[in-house]
Amino acid sequence: MDLDIGLVFLSELVGTALLVLLGCGVVANVVLKGTKGFGGGFLMINFGWGLAVFSGVVVSIYSGAHINPAVTFGLLSNALATGADYQWAALPAYLGGQLLGAFLGAVLCWLAYKQHFDAEEDPGAKLGTFSTGPAIRSTGWNLITEIIGTFVLVFVVIAFGFQGGADSDTPAGLASLGALPVALLVVGIGASLGGPTGYAINPARDLGPRIAHAVLPIKGKGSSDWGYAWIPVAGPIIGGVLAGLAAPALVAMIAAGPAVGA
Repeated sequence: MDLDIGLVFLSELVGTALLVLLGCGVVANVVLKGTKGFGGGFLMINFGWGLAVFSGVVVSIYSGAHINPAVTFGLLSNALATGADYQWAALPAYLGGQLLGAFLGAVLCWLAYKQHFDAEEDPGAKLGTFSTGPAIRSTGWNLITEIIGTFVLVFVVIAFGFQGGADSDTPAGLASLGALPVALLVVGIGASLGGPTGYAINPARDLGPRIAHAVLPIKGKGSSDWGYAWIPVAGPIIGGVLAGLAAPALVAMIAAGPAVGA
């Protein structure tokens, strides 16, 4: 499929913006002072992020609904490992659309919750609405957590894409798994692996909103925690690349067919 680069950019921008608007929105609803959902808990956040991914996938089908640089780099590493064709010209459009979309989604979330941001006295709660942070700060272990969580995401996406066949005109990505299954996958990752770091598993999802936090005129916002910011960028990219490299072994196993009962 020959992709229109402009449409790839727009597709990823809209999908990632919707993802971040709804994802950061559920965090704001749970943690900001005086909201209707205040104190809803981590499971509510998990389900909210899953449904945010569902929405982002639905509206960005044209580009394959990567809406995540870790997915984009995972598919790139998988293509290099398998010798498959890769549309290099579209790579900047994917990454640029994702980052700008994440920034815009965070700005819209701030506008929706402006009065609650003003009323909230805890700078940490305000930053936590935009970006992730560790429960226990440990550079190495936080990085490992993000690598593992993102590996699971990208590995399952690539494996399912193979089982679904290669006949679709839609580029590989989260769309190959389908909106509802990928939403449930994200809920599962959050519920099981999200505790240590808040499971960014998406560099754009963390970096775009963190930049928005830094530049928006948020009352009493405090630090944007740039010392930690590289972990939810590097960890997911590493995890995505490793998943892309590991997936061909699973694909070969699936292609070989079942051994039990043969």
